[in-house]
Amino acid sequence: MALKARVLYDFSSENPGEISITENELVTLFSEEELEGWLEGENSRGEAGLFPASYVEIIKDHITSNTNNNGFSSPKAKAQTPTHASYTSSGSGGGSFHTSQGSDDDWDDDWDDGSPATTAPQGLGTTPPMYPVTSSLPGRRESTQSHQQQAKSSATVGRNLNRFSTFVKSGGEAFLLGEASAFVKDGDKICVVMGKHGPEWQEDPYPFTCTIDDPTKQTKFKGMKSYMSYGLTPTHTNIQVNRRYKHFDWLYARLVERFPVISVPHLPEKQATGRFEEDFISKRRKGLIWWMNHMISHPVLARCDVFQHFLTCGADEKAWKQGKRKAERDELVGANFFLTISTPSVPLDLHEVESKIEGFKSFTKRMDENSVVVNTTINEFARKQAVGFKKEYQKVGQAFKLLAQAFELDQQAYSVGLNKAISDTGEAYEAIGEYFAEQPRQDLDPISDLLDLYRGHLANFPDIIHVQKGALTKVKDCPKQEGDLHDRCNIISCATLAEIQHFHRTRVRDFRSQMQHHLRQQIGFFQKITAKLEDVLQRYDDDQ
Repeated sequence: MALKARVLYDFSSENPGEISITENELVTLFSEEELEGWLEGENSRGEAGLFPASYVEIIKDHITSNTNNNGFSSPKAKAQTPTHASYTSSGSGGGSFHTSQGSDDDWDDDWDDGSPATTAPQGLGTTPPMYPVTSSLPGRRESTQSHQQQAKSSATVGRNLNRFSTFVKSGGEAFLLGEASAFVKDGDKICVVMGKHGPEWQEDPYPFTCTIDDPTKQTKFKGMKSYMSYGLTPTHTNIQVNRRYKHFDWLYARLVERFPVISVPHLPEKQATGRFEEDFISKRRKGLIWWMNHMISHPVLARCDVFQHFLTCGADEKAWKQGKRKAERDELVGANFFLTISTPSVPLDLHEVESKIEGFKSFTKRMDENSVVVNTTINEFARKQAVGFKKEYQKVGQAFKLLAQAFELDQQAYSVGLNKAISDTGEAYEAIGEYFAEQPRQDLDPISDLLDLYRGHLANFPDIIHVQKGALTKVKDCPKQEGDLHDRCNIISCATLAEIQHFHRTRVRDFRSQMQHHLRQQIGFFQKITAKLEDVLQRYDDDQ
């Protein structure tokens, strides 16, 4: 029997090999094996292709006939390999991830002595350990009583047999069932406090900023391999460190794995060719600046060990490798991440939490839809300015200059001033055409960049929301189960609402600042045009 899945969130295809799916739609799966966070199947319209695995939930009724003893499906069909070596996808939030071969992002330099890190698809969760992690670290306690309690909880609540569920992959289910086990140091604790508008992350007591200097092209292997190096200078050290894009990419993968209910901002896209072209370098640097600003403004991400290692470790290879290994062996991922969260003393009302989550889900869907409209509109307007408006103003300018040339045939002394003024008017219109062509870089492109960044955040939230909704569902399924189950659900809910609160605060800050910048640029733009026209108007009064 064909595998079926129900769509949880809308997804609009934007690239070859993908298909669009709609919330509540039933899709047919060719296989339940994921391809780097993607599934392949056919939608209700008969279109076949790829779509995000976290956007659907497999219907268990359709896989019971092919299950093994563990309750998991044993698919017979093999997933087809995508025909493109690299592809880009924008999910319902428009966030993108890219896999590439032969690009500048291979881990083959002197800073890496291990196997390549697998980058998590942006916007889609990684697969953390499914079972409790054991360790010989001092202070680790795993008593017989805790194992019995875990077994009791697991037997009472039951496991989610859908191994593709974001709730399972994030470690949320294992944590809720009491299977998380790790030693949490004081420095690893993350505090959620009750603010004016609900749970929020505790503010970073030591905020800082970070600059990213103009990238520099460097070579190695006697010039056979080239790459771009970016100079990062955080204010809390005032020491510059050099990082390549692949180091950002490695950091992103670690953060996505480490924080399942935090929206890690997406990096600007990878590119295998044209990496050293000026426009691409400028665009990537601006994207990295946006990314860095969002990182350092997040109370949790800004002070986590792996991010601080990335910002502060200098050219000492040994120190870098030690920090890299420590981050890659971090036990506080998946289910264990939730052990680090400290919540307010008064638990949340789960009905109120559910209402807020549903409201935020509706908000993100509408914001995503309207962001697409705004982005499409301003990009089209920018294109018209750069091509259409410039051309039309130049045509008017050339027409005025032709008129001046005709008047010059008169050769009357008293018409010289007029002829020159009309010719200058033509040149003014040509200059204004250039103004229009250049202006989108100043006022429209920054808005488009901001929308792209936030569409990446919006692509992250379906997974984050799914983790919290999975916890609520487990609690509802066990109304008589009190105590630890509700406490752990409260931890997941507090963390989710704190992240939502941070998103809103950052969104208000960014869009207020960017719209102010846009309007100031627009005012300055039209003032420049006005000044140009006033100048040429004055020339008609000369030599009267």
